[in-house]
Amino acid sequence: MSASNRSSEDIIKQFQTLQNQLRQQASVPDGLSLDDYDVLVIPSLSLDQQQLKKIPGVHQYEERLLFSLIRLRNPRMRLIYVTSQPIHPSVIDYYLHLMPGIPFSHARDRLLLFSTYDASPLSLCEKILKRPRLIERIANALRPKQSYMVCYNSTARERELSVKLGIPLLACDPDLLYWGTKSGSRQIFSECNIPHPDGSSLVFSVEDLVEATTDLWERQPQLTRVVVKLNEGFSGEGNGLLDLPKTPKISRSERLNLIRDRLPTLRFQAPHETWEKFSDRILDLGAIVEAFIEGNLKRSPSVQCLIHPNGKVEILSTHDQILGGPDGQIFQGCRFPADEAYRLRLQEMGEKVGINLAQKGALERFALDFITVKDNLDSSKWEIYAIEINLRRGGTTHPFMTLKLLTNGCYNQQTGLFYSRQGKPKFYIASDNLTHPHYQGLLPDDLMDIVADHGLHFDNSTETGTVFHLMGCLSEFGKLGLTCIGNSPQQAQEIYNQVVEVLDRETQ
Repeated sequence: MSASNRSSEDIIKQFQTLQNQLRQQASVPDGLSLDDYDVLVIPSLSLDQQQLKKIPGVHQYEERLLFSLIRLRNPRMRLIYVTSQPIHPSVIDYYLHLMPGIPFSHARDRLLLFSTYDASPLSLCEKILKRPRLIERIANALRPKQSYMVCYNSTARERELSVKLGIPLLACDPDLLYWGTKSGSRQIFSECNIPHPDGSSLVFSVEDLVEATTDLWERQPQLTRVVVKLNEGFSGEGNGLLDLPKTPKISRSERLNLIRDRLPTLRFQAPHETWEKFSDRILDLGAIVEAFIEGNLKRSPSVQCLIHPNGKVEILSTHDQILGGPDGQIFQGCRFPADEAYRLRLQEMGEKVGINLAQKGALERFALDFITVKDNLDSSKWEIYAIEINLRRGGTTHPFMTLKLLTNGCYNQQTGLFYSRQGKPKFYIASDNLTHPHYQGLLPDDLMDIVADHGLHFDNSTETGTVFHLMGCLSEFGKLGLTCIGNSPQQAQEIYNQVVEVLDRETQ
């Protein structure tokens, strides 16, 4: 056995020991909590770099976990946050001032910021692992036996960093990441008897994709569209739509030839994607093909769940996702909660999947995406199809956690609503993609001026208003994230509309 294999096995064993410590701490009363702990936040997007390139300003997405700073309202907690590039001081001040009742200086003293000073396209975790002196400084800042690490998504690199620091990672073991791929998701849906689109198993060549698409078309000759998905694509960026011709009964060889000829005409959801680049990624990542779910009325909701270290599955939230792109496949934002017509059914399916994942050893957050359809407004029931599992903190994580940490309220699984401590239901609309060319050139300080001049801030007395994120994307990309919280869906939308109106007026 080679030294590298032995080293890899040692890392896995040490990682499992650390995760078992986490489970043991959670098994005792008042075990794992934020009280008197150091939390190391590594917001690394450890995903396929070719897919990440399709998202404008993607490396500023390390700022999406800055909601974690609100956890400093716990006066005995310390937080260590690491980024590729230093975060603008105004952005840090903005989050720390969101916490009522906690002196700014007290919270700031319990926050440590580290940076790799590296703007290269490598993932943050890769950058940290290349800097042993930085790892040593982070380790020296952590309290032994009173620290754990959280991340955006868990890979072998996050596992290695956890072991080097000697602290447990509160995330899914990387060996289980298959269950968060497109093909792994389909397998779990089958195991849980959850409705999902007809589709294929995983393929790694264009010719096998031709065969799989033809098989699907033969099973469902009425299909007019199918969707081809890279196995590890995310946010819809790795999807392509294929239109199928309406033909009389034809032979299999004719179907194969039609598919083979038409695959290069795939309609991609990501701008600048080409068949040449996409087909190369099939060889690396694999792909599946699924029936495209048609419907006169169609939505894309999701349920977000948490698997505790003791194996308990908790429902966190439901959302109706806001999708964009050429064919409504790309995540743009979300509304909380999902429609009452189906949100409790989403919870039931999420719990089934969570129990299945927990039995496989999974840990921490996951989200389950769906398509819901019905024929017309008069129809009473939505048909629900599970689409994919995301074993990571996704686009619905930070807005919900922002609401929860700001209000200190709780989610009611019986109603699917979130209530503040005063018993008021809360609603929000959130987006990672408020974009306009006129916003380019705005600095975080400029945004703070606009927020102050027009009263666009979050008001702790009413627990309504706007919390901004992705402020690092503004100047270069004209892109901003926001969560608009109201006491009704209508109020949340009105707050969102007001922000857009003010920003447009101030930047024209």
